[in-house]
Amino acid sequence: MPATIAAIVAKLGNAARRFDIDVLPSCDSTNAVLLARAEAGAPSGTVVIAEEQTAGRGRRGRSWFSSPGDSLTFSLLWRFAPGTAPAGLSLAVGVAVARALQKVGAGDTALKWPNDILKQGRKLGGILVELVPGAPHAAVIGIGINLQLPSGMPDDVRAASAAIDAIDVAAADSNALYAALLGELLATLESFGGGGFAALRAEWLARHAFQDVPVSIASDFGAPVVGVCRGVDVDGALLLDVGGRSERILSGEVSLRRA
Repeated sequence: MPATIAAIVAKLGNAARRFDIDVLPSCDSTNAVLLARAEAGAPSGTVVIAEEQTAGRGRRGRSWFSSPGDSLTFSLLWRFAPGTAPAGLSLAVGVAVARALQKVGAGDTALKWPNDILKQGRKLGGILVELVPGAPHAAVIGIGINLQLPSGMPDDVRAASAAIDAIDVAAADSNALYAALLGELLATLESFGGGGFAALRAEWLARHAFQDVPVSIASDFGAPVVGVCRGVDVDGALLLDVGGRSERILSGEVSLRRA
């Protein structure tokens, strides 16, 4: 079911007043579109939804495959109060996404640091948070969720990907899923604005896919680091036990895998 502003607003109820929603048939990247609007002064709560992305982006320059009917893709601009630190924001957004998927009956999901949504160990969705240039307390939050796997998806990507089953409520009504996501994002971002990631850390850990699991951390600048994942701290940094020594891994250009 194609996304429509009227249907999403109706399902959001009173919370709809906090959002300014735009639905585009196609764009290069919802994050790119919204970053430009943010720099031009768009208000907090501006949402850009795309039925198709021709140049969708993920972390580390990866592509996000998106075609009409296959995935749910949107970006949200949120302006926090001055002094709000963005540390752990992508993890907080992951909590909101997991809550929304459970709310619409799409099943339980797990969270992989720092920005992946997993279903049965495979990637169901991803989050890309970008700070607005010149406005350090404003963030554009991009979210993509697979409704079904695109036919043109490369085999190696397909093997590591998951989609919402056709029998799920969310797949039958994407407007209900958009409304649930925006509603949970509203609650989560208000909580984050008041207390940072610390207020959401326990819930994130309860959904952590790799808690106490041996993992390998790879980066573009050195050899992989292998250790046991011990969760995250109040700033959203990954805590890794390496030979009995605790290391704190920040969310930079790194990749996390099972060892």
